[in-house]
Amino acid sequence: MIFQERTYSVLLVTVSEKLDTQMRALLPETDFFPVKSARSVGQARRMLLDSRFDLVLIQTPLKDDFGTQLAIDVCTDTSAGVLLFVKSELMESVSVKVLEYGVMTLPMPTSSALVSQTLRAMCAQRERLRRIEAKQQSLEEKMQEIRLVNRAKWLLIECLSMTEDEAHHYIERQCMDQRITKRQAAENIIKTYG
Repeated sequence: MIFQERTYSVLLVTVSEKLDTQMRALLPETDFFPVKSARSVGQARRMLLDSRFDLVLIQTPLKDDFGTQLAIDVCTDTSAGVLLFVKSELMESVSVKVLEYGVMTLPMPTSSALVSQTLRAMCAQRERLRRIEAKQQSLEEKMQEIRLVNRAKWLLIECLSMTEDEAHHYIERQCMDQRITKRQAAENIIKTYG
């Protein structure tokens, strides 16, 4: 596999023991771990509530639903890659419905080579999403720090009659003197004057 330092957790949703076995043969533990199975939409939804998965592979139809809504929901609510296996004659109509949500589709029957190639593409997309998620997390943390520092500045302005510039320098001085981050200095000020 392309990304040897990382493994991808997989949820297989199929009523077919045969497909489950065939898919597990294409999912070596060195690249895909853990691989869990669900036999119905209901069971899959419960497992998705309990665990995060990188990839969700769904063979339609399932015993309690066709499976397209599950695929759409997983793509909408999580960052997991979703692959939907659909009978060849339904492939076009189902693909049109789920494509806009980011669900990939493959016709059944299909070749092992095509499934492996699609899995590699899904892993590449998952890595791209991981980087985007990390950037988003970093931005959210920075925004939260800015809000805390601004709140601390306003408390210093209100309680100690400082100017905004003086409050800013006071926070920077606290960081240097105590060897702490701006966030920690702001939190200390908020505890003291808030």
